[in-house]
Amino acid sequence: MAARPAITALGGGTGLSSLLSGLKRAEVDVTAVVTVADDGGSSGRLRRELGILPPGDIRNCLVALADDESLMGRLFQHRFADGDLSGHPFGNLFLAALTELTGDFDVAIQECSRVLNIRGAVVPSTLEQVRLWAERMDGSEACGETNIAAGFSPCRRVWFDPVPDAYPAAVEAVAGADMVVLGPGSLFTSVLPHLAVPEIAAALQRARGLRVYVCNVMTQPGETDGFCAGDHIARILEAAPGGIDVVVLHDGAFDVATLSAYRAMGQIPVHIDDARIAALGVRVVTAPLADAQGVVRHNPEALSKVLIDLADAQLRTPVLRSIEQ
Repeated sequence: MAARPAITALGGGTGLSSLLSGLKRAEVDVTAVVTVADDGGSSGRLRRELGILPPGDIRNCLVALADDESLMGRLFQHRFADGDLSGHPFGNLFLAALTELTGDFDVAIQECSRVLNIRGAVVPSTLEQVRLWAERMDGSEACGETNIAAGFSPCRRVWFDPVPDAYPAAVEAVAGADMVVLGPGSLFTSVLPHLAVPEIAAALQRARGLRVYVCNVMTQPGETDGFCAGDHIARILEAAPGGIDVVVLHDGAFDVATLSAYRAMGQIPVHIDDARIAALGVRVVTAPLADAQGVVRHNPEALSKVLIDLADAQLRTPVLRSIEQ
């Protein structure tokens, strides 16, 4: 029997949970490493009021790896509409309650994983309370994921203050995977926060597996305005030199009306600048990956197929790299 590829996916927000929903149907062992920088919505409220780590992205990943028809999965996503609980998904409250009961956020995640009977594992990047900072191209600085995403100038870099220690299981998942996937997701608030944790950045640089970056299909106002694919890759390589082997990019048609709507919001398709990407030493893989009508986002099944093909090839012919990298 052929070995099952071990895939570790790093991210946050809707991009990571969407990817997981595709990977869980394949014959792979998947681990999601989730950033804990969220400070908005229900997660932000629970973080401020209870002092727990933000549960929202963790919840979405747990549900993404659960049975699609699971009543518990649907219950975890149920969002209260009225009263003091308005805006809180049940799963966030469940994680908060388990954290208080057990005293450990990671134990709460493990218990939720059992309740939902997920196909894979979900771990946080760190168990420390973190504050995400960003420097913009205009020299200004912003603190907090919500404030960063709400800005009007693209970002240059992000960092944590104070610098946190990594959750050991996250480092192990990166180091031991046959393939490590960064993205898809917001570059500065979902992907690069992982590399602002020094042990995770170092693990990515030393990883034995194939390192793959899934670039967003569209630019993102307040984060990547005007960025080409090479700009995305360059920011990751600044945070983890030599940390990408392959970039996966959407190459396909868009609905004209959809593009027009996105342009009105300040978003355009990410341009594939092949020469610059080649100069950065990264291999390009393209495919029609996006659902391009109404909302432009990666199709989980199409993206998963490309990644699984890359993981299978890695098992057959592992990428070799210098141990000094």
